[in-house]
Amino acid sequence: MTNKRIHQIAKEYNISSEALIKILRDLKFKPKSHMSVATEDMISAVSRKFDIEKENAKKDIRHKQAMATKRNQQSATAKTATSDGAGSVGKPPAGQPLSTEKILSKMQTTMQRRSGGPQRSGPRRPGDHRRDRKKRTRHVDTSAVSRAFKSTMASMATTKKKKYRRRGAKDGEEIEVGNILQVTEFMSLSELSKLLEEKPATLIKKLFEMGQMATINQRLDIDTIEMICLEFDFGIEQVAEIGDLAREEEREVDLVKRPPVVTVMGHVDHGKTSLLDYIRKTDVVSGESGAITQHIGAYHVTTSQDEEVTFLDTPGHEAFTAMRARGAQVTDIVVIVVAADDGVRPQTVEAIDHAKAANAPIVVAINKIDKPEADLDKVKNELSKHGLVAEEWGGDTVMTPISAKTGEGVDKLLEMITITSELKELKADPSIRGAGAVIEAKLEKGRGPVATVLVQKGVAKVGDSIVAGACHGRVRSIMDDHGRKIDKISPGLPGQITGLDGVPSAGDSFLVTKDDSEAREIAAKRLQIRREYQFRRPKAQLTLESVFSQIQDRQIKDLNVLIKGDVDGSVEALSEIFTRIEHDEVRVNIIHQAVGAISESDVLLAAASNGIIIGFHIGPTPRAREVASREKVDIRTYEVVYEAEKDIRASLEGLLTPEITERHTGIAEVRDLFKAPKIGVIAGCHVTEGTIKRSDRVNLMREGKKIYTGDIGSLRRFKDDVREVQSGYDCGINIENFNDIKIGDTIEGFVQIEVARKLQTN
Repeated sequence: MTNKRIHQIAKEYNISSEALIKILRDLKFKPKSHMSVATEDMISAVSRKFDIEKENAKKDIRHKQAMATKRNQQSATAKTATSDGAGSVGKPPAGQPLSTEKILSKMQTTMQRRSGGPQRSGPRRPGDHRRDRKKRTRHVDTSAVSRAFKSTMASMATTKKKKYRRRGAKDGEEIEVGNILQVTEFMSLSELSKLLEEKPATLIKKLFEMGQMATINQRLDIDTIEMICLEFDFGIEQVAEIGDLAREEEREVDLVKRPPVVTVMGHVDHGKTSLLDYIRKTDVVSGESGAITQHIGAYHVTTSQDEEVTFLDTPGHEAFTAMRARGAQVTDIVVIVVAADDGVRPQTVEAIDHAKAANAPIVVAINKIDKPEADLDKVKNELSKHGLVAEEWGGDTVMTPISAKTGEGVDKLLEMITITSELKELKADPSIRGAGAVIEAKLEKGRGPVATVLVQKGVAKVGDSIVAGACHGRVRSIMDDHGRKIDKISPGLPGQITGLDGVPSAGDSFLVTKDDSEAREIAAKRLQIRREYQFRRPKAQLTLESVFSQIQDRQIKDLNVLIKGDVDGSVEALSEIFTRIEHDEVRVNIIHQAVGAISESDVLLAAASNGIIIGFHIGPTPRAREVASREKVDIRTYEVVYEAEKDIRASLEGLLTPEITERHTGIAEVRDLFKAPKIGVIAGCHVTEGTIKRSDRVNLMREGKKIYTGDIGSLRRFKDDVREVQSGYDCGINIENFNDIKIGDTIEGFVQIEVARKLQTN
């Protein structure tokens, strides 16, 4: 891949090529034209200059804002002093150019002039009597003028500074945070102009002064929005997602206790499913086994202590990661299942990392204590190496020995979950419109889009207008986790709803709106934001073929790889082989390795880390394949370890910058010159050596010096276009975009050959 040219860099900074050339020349570079190649030094220098200019502009604006605030404070102090000293005679306050009496006098003089003014003294001029007949006698009410003036001055003095209510403040409590605007990334220039109460043309002009061209419907990134708002003395507060402003705030007096939301995670075959199955059987509400709809994705149970708990269905960490990947923190407590006879495994570590990243309390269930090989102390010791220290060892992590097979310790585990939730004091307001997250969604024959939602606050009822992600609609029906029809979903509980116009994604926010029009508006804006993000996302879709271009742009130094295999030995072997492949320009970085099928969680991790997935003797699940297609994540599967190594090595070698050499193909001597209209100068040549080909690049040599390097525009023998001319024959050669050819010059043809470089094994 060739380096970027000047006009490409200029386009990235939204400035003209001429402006960028001027900047480069000011930085002591010497670009010839907009087609010149931008070196790494040029790109770095321009980037540094723009960063410095941007910071200076921000400091300038903040300084202006601070000075304006200071002036306002001084003005307010002066007005207070004036009101305290009312009736006293003296000079006007500092900063007031005219006294009240002088302004009043000027207004009176103006009104007198408009009404004809006082009678002139002195001799009357001819024609004055005619003007006098047309005049109307007007009387100036000085008291009315005084009252109007004082009213105007009072209104000007009492203009209120804009105040905004900070999110999270209690009902009725207003916290002054200055001139703060709540904005979303990629909002349009038109929407921003309405927030600033400025004309769109004013914002367009400001952007033009900053070196950016914009239209009224163009969407702006968050940095540009901040710069514009600072220009108008406004700060910004970024709202996480479109629709957050439409959420109702909870009221302290209406808060009630809600069930905790629990996600069960752990290594494969450590007993997650067995534990969940046993808990389902002990649900005292259902009263029978198998009464719960297995595919709903979330369900709640009532324990023997009459405490409600909501569980996210397995596979736990996949759903958990999907939530976090989209910014939905729905889990209150994480239960990590570890087998007492196997200990901490790779997926256990992954589950711990996910739980810590979400800042969720962790409860450890040490399963399979009924097995003779069970070793509780070994498990606790291994967990302590990952920051989970048992309470009896002086730590703060609750660890409960259980047997999902016999049920031993399960009641104790549920009790620990209840105690942990009580410490968190989980509460929600059921009197407001519902808001939460989508757990999973699908398209069902006969029912249309069906979404399982978890309501975190408020209530969702049948007939409510709703928006889920970029989909909207009206709730037609609700089913609970037992498959029974219900009228509403309370806080902390899941439900399966129908009525959306599309299928949302796991982790999308769910919101009950005032009416259908608000739901449509929020859904449309979210869709626009997603499209804008996909359009602007900088090379998030990574394949082995695209790594080279990113290396050239110095966007990555590592090739992130996620390895999944059928057994631990194969995964370890692949990891060791890949880590030995290293080079100054690119190397393999193992971001995660585990045993089991390639899951949705793996795809999301690869997408977030800008990596690829290598599968050994396993493939992706249908859901993972669907997500990989959407997120543009490259998945490659292999049956032999050394095939994977060969493929990765060959791919990386092909991605290294090749060594380019020139091989001469022929030499032609210029013996005559001809001018052709619309073509330019044609050199009449005799090929003295080798072969001149139409596809060759050529060097024009004059007295042993290289004058120009370019492409052949046309190659002719007499009147015919030809592809090549061999030694000993005459021909006509036109060099593309170059006419300064002289008799006696030499045209040397050459081809560029790329020599592949090899990776060294450490």
